[in-house]
Amino acid sequence: MAHLNYNHLYYFWMVCKQGSITKGADKLCLTPQTVTGQIRALEQRLNGKLTKRNGRHVEPTELGQLVFQYADRMFGLSYEMLDIVNYSQQENILFDVGVADALSKRLVSQVLLHAVPDDNAIHLRCFESTHEMLLEQLSQHKLDMILSDCPVDSTQQAGLFSVKLGECSMSLFASHPDILADIPLATLLANQKLLIPSRATAMGRKLMQWFDQQGIVPNILGEFDDSALMKAFGINHQALFIAPSTYANEISGVGNVAPIANLETVKEEYYVIFAERMIQHPAVKRICEADYSHLFV
Repeated sequence: MAHLNYNHLYYFWMVCKQGSITKGADKLCLTPQTVTGQIRALEQRLNGKLTKRNGRHVEPTELGQLVFQYADRMFGLSYEMLDIVNYSQQENILFDVGVADALSKRLVSQVLLHAVPDDNAIHLRCFESTHEMLLEQLSQHKLDMILSDCPVDSTQQAGLFSVKLGECSMSLFASHPDILADIPLATLLANQKLLIPSRATAMGRKLMQWFDQQGIVPNILGEFDDSALMKAFGINHQALFIAPSTYANEISGVGNVAPIANLETVKEEYYVIFAERMIQHPAVKRICEADYSHLFV
């Protein structure tokens, strides 16, 4: 077989990854008409139909599935090569990390300190978003690693792995703890205004499940994707808020805020998620092998 146009193959691969011509074209920064024309050229070259319509989506034909499997391995290896070249040849290793915005920034910063070598030869770039958006960016090779509050399902996300770093208990905080000290927890949560992590986050879902189990209908004032914003709002407002128990050390001396109850069975978990190609990345290895027993209590 004569030379294959790898640009055409890449366009086909991207369309299959995205599930539609339009989404694939957006990722490629091309028009749908251009992408369609290039895939047709590839079909002519391979003498067979590669895609078929399924409602609004595009999926590979039997021949397309075979071509996609090889293309997926090829382009996966090309991204792996670029990553290895990046962290083996640069004076300061570039390390792109995604952080789930629901996580405690203090704990995240302590974890990320382990990524920094003794000679500080690293260029760390951190990005915040939701767990789902970060996973999408990781699968597109736009991130090297993710710190999140839930693991990845390797059966659903081929080539991605997660390692649990630790967990910490959650507590109820108040900016006026003295007047609430003797009130039962269930009564507090039912009558006092409460700030919680968004139900779109793993912790938000855990809390709502815990409320149901305890038979509590919380008096929710607000839900927050960003944990730092929720804490700042709680400090400056007469409302209860839920945060990692270790947060008590962070806010020592800040206003009159203090923990008033521990939610013993509710734990915030911390995971590092990375692609198989990053297993040997020195920063990933340092984070996965570090001892966090002093951090998670």
